Amino acid sequence: MPQRTSDSLHAAIIMDGNGRWATARGLPRVAGHRAGAEALRRTVEAAPDLGVGTLTVYAFSSDNWQRPPVEVSALMKLFHVYLRREQARCIEQGVRVSVVGRRDRLPRMLLPVIEGCEQATERGRKLHLRLAVDYSSRDAIVRAAARLKKQATRDDLSKALGGEDVDLLIRTGGEKRLSDFLLWECAYAELVFTPVMWPDFDASHLAAALAEFRSRERRFGTVPKVALG
Repeated sequence: MPQRTSDSLHAAIIMDGNGRWATARGLPRVAGHRAGAEALRRTVEAAPDLGVGTLTVYAFSSDNWQRPPVEVSALMKLFHVYLRREQARCIEQGVRVSVVGRRDRLPRMLLPVIEGCEQATERGRKLHLRLAVDYSSRDAIVRAAARLKKQATRDDLSKALGGEDVDLLIRTGGEKRLSDFLLWECAYAELVFTPVMWPDFDASHLAAALAEFRSRERRFGTVPKVALG
């Protein structure tokens, strides 16, 4: 995939470790998810000044429906609260909010809140915040290919998926896998794995990940610049 020419980066984050963070403190798992929502606010506020133009975060995977119903219900309520609470702040800070993933399985009470937040923030130009909810990359690729109904090129499929190539993927919580997140878009992403649990993630951790990203040479299949000299 070609290197993006924009000065702003597309960063993606697998926000992992909420439950373990809470358990280690003797708290219910939902307390970790609430703390994770605060970490997301900190990250969104810091991202533009660190050169991030698009931020896609993995909020709820399609496989997460297999979690205990009580936890799933609490997460859906948290999404509802987060979108309503943060909408005014996003407008003020120039943050455009989009939700990617399936919507047909989400609670009906959540849908107008999603649509309202997307419409209210659509003029935001400082940062595009994409929340992946009920999201599976493999399912998204299958749906995009089915919509094309022709011999598709890479560009066709990229447009059908509706997302930019990811420059930097960060996963918190110590795990080292992609977990069905932005598989197509991350074809040439730089990967940074950190043991920091998501509720503890802040601007300094984001800055450190971006510094590591900028220290790497991105070759996109070519040979190192030294070899060309």
